[in-house]
Amino acid sequence: MSSLTPELTRFASIEDVETALERERYLPDRGLATSIYLATTMRRPLLLEGEAGVGKTEVAKTLARILGVDLIRLQCYEGIDSGQALYEWDYSRQLLYARAVQEGDFGERVSELYGPEFLLERPLLRAVRSGGQAVLLIDELDRSDDEFEAFLLEILSDYSVTIPEIGTIECAIPPIVVLTSNRTRELHDALKRRCLFHWIDFPTPEREAEIIRLRAPETSQRLAESVAATIARIRALDLVKIPGAAEAIDWATALALLGADAVTSEAARVSLGWAIKNRDDLLVVQRLLPELLDE
Repeated sequence: MSSLTPELTRFASIEDVETALERERYLPDRGLATSIYLATTMRRPLLLEGEAGVGKTEVAKTLARILGVDLIRLQCYEGIDSGQALYEWDYSRQLLYARAVQEGDFGERVSELYGPEFLLERPLLRAVRSGGQAVLLIDELDRSDDEFEAFLLEILSDYSVTIPEIGTIECAIPPIVVLTSNRTRELHDALKRRCLFHWIDFPTPEREAEIIRLRAPETSQRLAESVAATIARIRALDLVKIPGAAEAIDWATALALLGADAVTSEAARVSLGWAIKNRDDLLVVQRLLPELLDE
């Protein structure tokens, strides 16, 4: 655990970031550790881009564990709007309340029709209320549309929310914000200017072997190196879904359970579904498997 205070949730140095992440079994490169240090110290949103499976989401999850604060996750998708991200009113409770008032039942009255008791808190409002006691993960922002991105930029500019019926809610210390994008579309420059940016690439085979050993300690060094080398060759293929670090770890774990000490032909064939999650990709890799294996 790093030497952080709950109020500030800052790291003492870049080395502190590296040490803290490694203790939580996440191996960052120097660039990522530097970006995390600057984002948490300057209290700027951190935008992480890269292929699916490189560990972008895991950065936010790991930070929340290290800092001992809540992880608040906003999963973006096509059609998401401000109400689903910020707040909504509990219309069913409001209707019941209105009926009770009409019938003269004031004994159970707890609030006005648009009081706080009828407010459904969504991730962004919860993050503003939590302030420095939360890590806000805005996951796969590229799946949302331009209008939602513009709305999000406004929230991230001042970390305050105005609810007409209640008033303005703001925080003295903003939450740590991590945004991720798989780059299915280009994000707007205005949002990028608001954030610190870091591109996470797939690790080198040597680094990936270290990650496999860290996350799956039952895997031998020889097996970890063999899996990492084979996964690197697979990633060079023209696939629909390139396997990420999670798939490499899962495949290594499966091979270890099968008693393999390297990616042999038979072991690889029977467990390939742990690494390849698309049928067309599976057919391509199965066909090329003899060329891909490290034997």
